[in-house]
Amino acid sequence: MLIDTHCHLDAAEFAHDRKEVIERAGAAGVGAIVIPAVEVGNFEAVRSLARSFKGGAYALGIHPICVPQAREQDLERLESCVQASLEDPRFVAIGEIGLDFFLPALKEDAMREKQERFYGAQLDLARRYGLPVLLHVRRSQDLLLKHLRRRPPIGGIAHAFNGSLQQARLFIEHGFALGMGGAMTFARALQIRRLARQLPLQDLVLETDAPDIPPAWLGGPGKPPARNEPAHVGRIAQALAEIREVSREDVVFATAANARRVLPRLAGHAAPAMAG
Repeated sequence: MLIDTHCHLDAAEFAHDRKEVIERAGAAGVGAIVIPAVEVGNFEAVRSLARSFKGGAYALGIHPICVPQAREQDLERLESCVQASLEDPRFVAIGEIGLDFFLPALKEDAMREKQERFYGAQLDLARRYGLPVLLHVRRSQDLLLKHLRRRPPIGGIAHAFNGSLQQARLFIEHGFALGMGGAMTFARALQIRRLARQLPLQDLVLETDAPDIPPAWLGGPGKPPARNEPAHVGRIAQALAEIREVSREDVVFATAANARRVLPRLAGHAAPAMAG
């Protein structure tokens, strides 16, 4: 079955047709959708949404882009919510967490330090409760790895990975699968497509990052931005199959198994095809 390992289904872009989006995903063969939180303010939203349909799953964490507005007590709130969710089989990871050194405001020294502090604290939280993490990786691969090397293995998914082959292998050594999504579908995305071809299939998972990172068939240079949605994960699987010169069925089977391996709690409730 298809698994979308990273989809912001709670986003405002889906407010007017969220039920239909979920139905289209199910009709396209998507068996599970992982919805990561980004700040304490949407913890309950992602939890409730994941519980509202078959195959829904969620993660709790503080996104690096939300760190500037976050308070230190938000980390305490996160831990409290994690503790309260441990018996919920739909709760699968700590995320979305990580570091972002692309946006100018996040590259300033004080904000870099705060990002690192929140990232390290959330890694420690994941270790404390035996949970994997969903990593935001944007121009921050080496520093993310530095923090991982300081700790026992955690594992999870390096979302929207776009680093070097050497960096990819280091994340894999730390127990991570790499998320392959819409960016891979563009012919000009040479680095991502090279990784998609060269890395073992057992180390890759599928994702959309919907409503963001629309695949090639939804837009591109000179076209207005288009909303991505989880139903497109099937065509993303087809694109990966073509890059690797294998069958779509092989990609679907392997990436679903990989997702269940790196997010073990996902295995308990992902369904062959979602229903309401």
